[in-house]
Amino acid sequence: MRVILAQPRGFCAGVVRAIEIVDRALQQHGAPVYVRHEIVHNRHVVDNLRQKGARFVEELDEVPQGAVAIFSAHGVAQTVERDAEARGLDVLDATCPLVTKVHVQGRQYVAAGRTLILIGHAGHPEVEGTIGQIPGKVLLVQSEAEVAKLDLPASTPLAYVTQTTLSVDDTRDIIDALLRRFTDIVGPDTRDICYATQNRQAAVRELSKEVDVLLVVGATNSSNSNRLREIGSESGVASYLVADGSEVKPEWFAGVQTVGITAGASAPEEMVENVIDALRALGPVDVTTMAGREEKVEFKLPSKLMQPLAAREV
Repeated sequence: MRVILAQPRGFCAGVVRAIEIVDRALQQHGAPVYVRHEIVHNRHVVDNLRQKGARFVEELDEVPQGAVAIFSAHGVAQTVERDAEARGLDVLDATCPLVTKVHVQGRQYVAAGRTLILIGHAGHPEVEGTIGQIPGKVLLVQSEAEVAKLDLPASTPLAYVTQTTLSVDDTRDIIDALLRRFTDIVGPDTRDICYATQNRQAAVRELSKEVDVLLVVGATNSSNSNRLREIGSESGVASYLVADGSEVKPEWFAGVQTVGITAGASAPEEMVENVIDALRALGPVDVTTMAGREEKVEFKLPSKLMQPLAAREV
């Protein structure tokens, strides 16, 4: 069996930063440190950090007063920030800088007097955090059909922002529907959607031209991983989302010669290797990596995590 790995795949800079924030907080403060929500949507990453001493909670009232609290990469509402301050928590914000960029854009549009539309999935932590960062009403739109149902005059001054992990194609279609319906609307180009989301989606489209089956390594609650699987299916390739090699089913590969593998932005490379090992259990495997974009993006850590460790390393 021939296996082709997508390039790029797996961890993005925002996920690397978030995980490193938890790791460094544990080194600096010792266990436990408290993380509100899963730091990223991947069980293996969360379990690894839990074993090191991170405790994951859903609400801040589960965090002892004065303890170290870390906000996940998805971002949080301003009410959560105020609650943390009132409880005297030592906060480290692991919100992805590209999510923070969406928060800033949204506030700027509202300050300019525009009604804000957020393109995203209801209930997703990033969407809830973004809505909670905007001082004013935010209209959530999930599809072109919901654009048609918006009860607003065509001349309403509007602006839109997007969840960073959506399908670029789906987002573009919704934006086009907004532009057709409303006469005074502004917002970022689809190119402003997270670079990692775009790169991984583009890679899957290319990979799907060469394979019989596509495996996407990622969690079921990972938005960007689900989009990758959907893109493979839309390309006419049998596509499956798996957390690791234990979820690989032999019947998927009957008569299959070429398998493509990619990974969502929160899936570690060791899980990709785990999936390859599961394929090797079925027979000989030849692994190659497709040509693709090399990502060199890095995001800075919070300054208060840098100095003590730097001094210790000296």
